[in-house]
Amino acid sequence: MLTSSRITGFRKIIYSAYEAYGRRFPWRDNTEAWGILVSEFMLQQTQTARVVSYWKTWMEKWPSPAHLNEASLQEVLFEWSGLGYNRRARYLKESAGIIVRDFGGKVPAAPGDLARLAGVGPYTAGAIACFAYNYPSVFIETNIRAVMLHFFFNGQKGITDREIMPVIDAALDRENPRKWYWALMDYGAALKKTMPNPNRHSAHYGKQGGFKGSFRQVRGGIVRLLASRGPLAAEELRARLDVPAGEEDFYRALETLGRESMVAEKDGVYGIKG
Repeated sequence: MLTSSRITGFRKIIYSAYEAYGRRFPWRDNTEAWGILVSEFMLQQTQTARVVSYWKTWMEKWPSPAHLNEASLQEVLFEWSGLGYNRRARYLKESAGIIVRDFGGKVPAAPGDLARLAGVGPYTAGAIACFAYNYPSVFIETNIRAVMLHFFFNGQKGITDREIMPVIDAALDRENPRKWYWALMDYGAALKKTMPNPNRHSAHYGKQGGFKGSFRQVRGGIVRLLASRGPLAAEELRARLDVPAGEEDFYRALETLGRESMVAEKDGVYGIKG
């Protein structure tokens, strides 16, 4: 049962750990909304330690939505190379265009407006609103889920996010949601290093397949080559590809990248679209 005393005790544990061991990141030191938005796109499915140097480079190169909107997709993908899941870079550039066009160049504050941006779902909209504007959003991600499972669903299996969300809502520090979510995420990150991952008991848990030799690696290799070298004929592109790729995977990757508006073809020559 979620009594007020239980919530108070829970918050005390989380905040005490944060005060003692809280992490420092550049997007926490400066909570300007554009920097927060860029960080949230980069942090999707990518470890925080890998993101820091990319974030600093991007913020120096494109310090506002207007700057990124003016960049070519090829340049954007070149700077993104190494982070993986290249669609995030395209969504980020498209979102910059929407912000310039529809919001006067300023990152919107309301989760509903943020959800209009490219590639932004409920979590990302809530996180940007919270971390940029201290808005009391209710959202979940892997570290938050781990904390909730550990404290409130210990020993239970197959727990859905639908069951967890009311607990997140009840525990939320609405006076300072930004600091609260930072503390929750840091606690969850530490928790998974000291014990078996509590997320194993989530109904949504599933281990991601390996990257080496995967279709994702083929896709990523194509985008990386085209972003760094410019347009290439299909056979030259395939010959230069530094990952093992059967003919079927190679052409399937080109086809899917074309459908996603990442790559365009003309007369057998492929390049980054736009």
